Amino acid sequence: MTDTTPYHVPKEPGRWRAITLAAIVHAALIALLWIGVRWQNETPVAVEAEVWSLQPREAAPRPQPEPKPEVKPEPKPEPKPAVKETPKPRVIEPPVAKPDIALEQEKKRKLREEKKRLEELQAKQEEKALEQRLAKEKDEAEAAKKKIAAEKARKAAEEAKVAAEAKKIAAEKKRKQDAADAQMMAKIRDEEMRRITSGVAGAGGTGDAPKAQGGRADSGYVSRLSAKIKSNTTYIVPPDLANNPAVEYTVELLPDGSVRSIKKLRPSGLPGFDEAVERAIRRSEPYPADKSGSVPSSFTFLHKPKDNQ
Repeated sequence: MTDTTPYHVPKEPGRWRAITLAAIVHAALIALLWIGVRWQNETPVAVEAEVWSLQPREAAPRPQPEPKPEVKPEPKPEPKPAVKETPKPRVIEPPVAKPDIALEQEKKRKLREEKKRLEELQAKQEEKALEQRLAKEKDEAEAAKKKIAAEKARKAAEEAKVAAEAKKIAAEKKRKQDAADAQMMAKIRDEEMRRITSGVAGAGGTGDAPKAQGGRADSGYVSRLSAKIKSNTTYIVPPDLANNPAVEYTVELLPDGSVRSIKKLRPSGLPGFDEAVERAIRRSEPYPADKSGSVPSSFTFLHKPKDNQ
């Protein structure tokens, strides 16, 4: 049987033999019924019995005129024994199976078995398909986990590479800044030595002595110099910085506007920011003269990290 062809009940072998056997059984059943009906219609034989007593009895005396004889009651005849009737045998008719009904029942039984077999086969196929689907989903989940782990590892490697590059760039920048600061300090020392040498040489009255230097700078001049130093300050403010601490410096100047010395009066608590401001002070020289036409001897100013934002 396939999915395209309908189911056919195969022909049973020995059909004529079954029909012959059924006819014989029917004939035997009819004979048994006929014998049973005839046996029930027969009249049962009645049995009569007469009872005699073997003991002799005296004759009754003649009746006297006086007194009158007592009349005795006649004895009741003894009851005849009852004849028990033999119970009639109960005829049990054997079930007669018709060929058409037997074939129909056999067909139904085979159909039920075939349906049950198909249901079991379908259940097994569904169970197998479910197991395959669960195994596939498990493999896909494992592959997704591995992919996510690989992606995380790749991102971590990229972040580490970027951090290393940033660290390298910062180190290179710091190295260049330190070199520039060292070069600037060397230049300042050379100029200071030349100035001292020229001052000693001009002490004999050549008329080339430098102009006298002014006193401390006024507030307007300090504001102008502070703005210049802030514009030269390079510092990245931390995003988690809550307050705005200030650093305070006193800068002593030479008559030509170069820096003589730098003194930190109050640190901000951020060493990186303090160093950046000190480098900006060096980077901002030479400082210009004030309104009087001379460079002040010193000035003091405050600088906060968030002032440049």
